[in-house]
Amino acid sequence: MTQAATPDHYVVIGNPVAHSKSPYIHAAFAAQTAQALDYQRLLAPLDGFAASVQAFRQQGGKGANVTVPFKLDACALATQLTTRAAAAGAVNTLRFDGDKILGDNTDGIGLVTDIVRNAGVQLQGKRILLLGAGGAARGSLLPLLEQLPAELVIANRTLSKAQELQQLAQQYVTQIPVFARTFSDVDGHFDVIINATSASLQDDVPPLAGSLFDAGTLAYDLMYAAQPTAFLRFAATHGAQCRDGLGMLVEQAAEAFFIWRGVRPDTLTVLADLRQALNPTAEA
Repeated sequence: MTQAATPDHYVVIGNPVAHSKSPYIHAAFAAQTAQALDYQRLLAPLDGFAASVQAFRQQGGKGANVTVPFKLDACALATQLTTRAAAAGAVNTLRFDGDKILGDNTDGIGLVTDIVRNAGVQLQGKRILLLGAGGAARGSLLPLLEQLPAELVIANRTLSKAQELQQLAQQYVTQIPVFARTFSDVDGHFDVIINATSASLQDDVPPLAGSLFDAGTLAYDLMYAAQPTAFLRFAATHGAQCRDGLGMLVEQAAEAFFIWRGVRPDTLTVLADLRQALNPTAEA
């Protein structure tokens, strides 16, 4: 009888963290790819992120996902950053290699993969509107620009914050036009409109003109819930195709799994199972 391999240990670190779906997702990936992996939740004190990570490493931990409010702490703790993590200024994935701590940010590539592969919407040559200028928008910036859109417009309530992201974008990609606007100054038609604001948490919508949307627009909300968010409901009334961020959650996890294990899992079955659990009457 073959002895089972001793599993490598991974965690998702946050505060709070009990709600995280990451253990389910990574257990499914591990089973699917025959990887010996144990993945748990780790609640870190608000002032004890670095100590929690170091204790986990000393216990033999191999890597971690990082959720709120520790993505900036993770960025500071990493001894090496990927380009996309440096551009985001935040880290959601850590890999421990001896004394080295690699910090990556898989949120943006998770978003892009869900749009391009799962939703079947190409971003190359398209006009994209990115709503918000906080951490979620910043993490999406470089992966979106790497898709070579025709242009990217960053809209925010405060213009100066949108301009900060515009300047950041131009440090990495110079051939793509990037514009900063307030919500009220955005006009024209967009192929893709991405809500990276926190408005959906309050069941609210950024103050946008309905004319930005039509049947050729993909409206994408980084948030997800059992029912469509206020942003997606607003977009749907103007004819847009709508997609929430559940696929992004699964795809960013798959990218982290690849960083740790060198294996790319199939995400569609996991996404379908999560969608069914979130809303038994919905389709993935």
